[in-house]
Amino acid sequence: MGDAVQGDSDPRRRAPSVAAMLDDPRLRESIGRLGRSIVKAAARSAQRAVRQGDLMPQEAVDALIAALPEQASSLRAVRNATGVIVHTNLGRAPLSRAAVDAMVAAAGYTDVELDLADGHRARRGRTTLSALRRAVPNAEAVHVVNNGAAALALTATALASGREILLSRGEFVEIGDGFRIPELLVSTGARIHEVGTTNRTRLEDYARAVGPQTGFILKIHPSNFTVRGLTSEVGLADLATLGVPVVADIGSGLLAPDALLPEEPDACTALENGASLVIASADKLLGGPQAGLILGAAAEVESLRRHPLARALRVDKLTLAALEATLAGPPTPVRQALQLPLAELRERSRLFAKSLNSRGIDAQVVPAEAVVGGGGAPGTVLPSCAIALPSHLARHLRTGTPPVVGRVMRDRLLLDLRCVPESDDDLVLAAVVKAAGA
Repeated sequence: MGDAVQGDSDPRRRAPSVAAMLDDPRLRESIGRLGRSIVKAAARSAQRAVRQGDLMPQEAVDALIAALPEQASSLRAVRNATGVIVHTNLGRAPLSRAAVDAMVAAAGYTDVELDLADGHRARRGRTTLSALRRAVPNAEAVHVVNNGAAALALTATALASGREILLSRGEFVEIGDGFRIPELLVSTGARIHEVGTTNRTRLEDYARAVGPQTGFILKIHPSNFTVRGLTSEVGLADLATLGVPVVADIGSGLLAPDALLPEEPDACTALENGASLVIASADKLLGGPQAGLILGAAAEVESLRRHPLARALRVDKLTLAALEATLAGPPTPVRQALQLPLAELRERSRLFAKSLNSRGIDAQVVPAEAVVGGGGAPGTVLPSCAIALPSHLARHLRTGTPPVVGRVMRDRLLLDLRCVPESDDDLVLAAVVKAAGA
């Protein structure tokens, strides 16, 4: 009798099987939405919890359902309260609603390479390329690859493999995660002919270096650092007089001059000043998906487009859809964050802090500085403001739902709402209240 009671009370003998849990009708929708493997993993976790005595057997399926993620991907949407507009660690540019809608529309079967009017095959990305041409009208032709580094690699391979690229020593740039532009160029089979010095390069330095082996002159905008003091560099208009192609890698994706960023190079001006090709990223100041833009002379662009490597660097239909919507649609979140009036931001922050104070949470509005980030407009600072909170809330906010990321300075957590849509203010406020309670 005693043995029977002990056996019945042993949770390991009463844990439901994974198969039995997966057969529960309440899980049909989740299996269809998330896939069987994700739900099965959650079922095993629930089964272990029962065996360890943390759950009653009848609670297993309820616990399983509560533990299921909202989506099959492990990536989580984050609220960016850092004051860094194009934050590399947070995925750089957030897409506009129009771009998101365009990606959803393109997620199924789509006319990416079909002319619906005549039923014949059509050029891939034709409407996206047309939108890019309209945005940069002085470009004779345009091409899109999967990121900025790919655009530079394709250009070097097609125009300078086995030949020389002239590059100023002051433009030997290292980009994210330790990748260096000179090493990228050499990997394409091109040779780098170093010109000038770190701080000063003159036109005669380039002129002496030009020769029969010159593939092109490369002008790289140092988008993640600045050099000050005794410096000089050669502009595109002067380089264009040397009789060889000039490629301008402007980096940040600014297509036209911007009064807010007077020091940032743009594609239209670079072409006007004589660049044969301009290379830029779409997921920085342009505010679009990750892509590399190549704009300029028709002959050079066509040689890149027809190169065998171009197929390996081709963008998918989702990128094409998002890029077209970014170019043709409303102002992007990046543009909105750049243009947000300080007075408006300060009033939002004041109301936010006041609401926290009414709940007994220490919060105050303090002056702050926002930056473009993501390799764009280095040294440019945007006057901003932030809500200062106790620093111990930083971890609770990062790991909460939704995750909210700020920055800690002088033992205070600063939340800058510049990059937070106003419609999300209440959501972020609730996250702070929950974190404070934790």
